[in-house]
Amino acid sequence: MSILLVDDETELTEPLCKILSREGYTIDVANNGNTGIRLALSNNYDLLILDWMLPHKSGLEICQELRVKGLTTPVLFLTAKDTIDDRVLGLDAGADDYIVKPFELRELLARVRALLRRGITPENTETNKLKVADLELDKENYTAYRNQKAIDLSEKELELLEYFMENSGQLLTHEAIYNHLWQDSEQPSSNVLAALVRLLRRKIEIKGQPVLIHTVYGKGYRFGLSE
Repeated sequence: MSILLVDDETELTEPLCKILSREGYTIDVANNGNTGIRLALSNNYDLLILDWMLPHKSGLEICQELRVKGLTTPVLFLTAKDTIDDRVLGLDAGADDYIVKPFELRELLARVRALLRRGITPENTETNKLKVADLELDKENYTAYRNQKAIDLSEKELELLEYFMENSGQLLTHEAIYNHLWQDSEQPSSNVLAALVRLLRRKIEIKGQPVLIHTVYGKGYRFGLSE
């Protein structure tokens, strides 16, 4: 499990990092808001621990920006602000939990464990969500994410991606895909599917990330991590 800790108090971050590392977590640290948002957007963390008051960009602003971009990573606020209004403001910004400084270490660790448990679900067991590697599809909201970054897809691209993910690891023939995507209408010419797959590849394939759409020449496509 990987955690990003964003706090400018080194007297807190240094011992906290050691303790979290001893608990088996991988920890990255940022001491200002700009570095924090950059790391949060470029890495796939399981939990973000954000101080409210930070140089350059506040924890509240980081949380709001991440939620606007569609990132659902759990957020735990560390803050000296302890009024009801402050707590409501933090939760409304998209935070999942809140702990007031100074805090008992046992309580912080318990909250970390609880948030990490909340974020763990077996792959593909939720009927409205599909996940293959770091690619996720929320079928209820018809939204796709890769490495927790939202991907803008057309309706047909989303239908194809859903079919691929529901049949991950299986060979899907050209005929099967045509029959699935255009079952209630006249099937288009043979090059339409190739063009659709090409467009989908451009949007979901990210440099440095595993390739997920594999062409089986003369037969069709296989979706998922290659063996």
